[in-house]
Amino acid sequence: MKNYRTTTAKTTIIGLIENSEIALSQQDIQDKIGNLCNRVTTYRVLERLLEEGKVHKVLDFDGVAKYSSCENCEHDHHHDHHHVHFSCTVCNKVTCLHNVIPTFKLPENYTAQDYNFTVSGVCPECN
Repeated sequence: MKNYRTTTAKTTIIGLIENSEIALSQQDIQDKIGNLCNRVTTYRVLERLLEEGKVHKVLDFDGVAKYSSCENCEHDHHHDHHHVHFSCTVCNKVTCLHNVIPTFKLPENYTAQDYNFTVSGVCPECN
């Protein structure tokens, strides 16, 4: 793993993600940080945070990548992301539902290494 220096942009972006109750897209983050850094720098910071195990990436139903804070993750090994993500079709917010553990059964000779469950519907705020 590369040893990246901590920058103002990185500190600000990880703070936004850690303090958000919903997963944030790159555009959400860019809107919140304004002119602190450009779109390319924001992308690079998000890639570093993924590599460092500080955030995980979730795709919503429109294919937009959203970022959420990790807990107990390490470089190249994310823990406890085997939970359901809920994507609201009204407000487009994506939230982690940690208390919902999905189960599934694979055919013989298939081995799961990772999975991502996203459920689409209407969140409590929009209901």
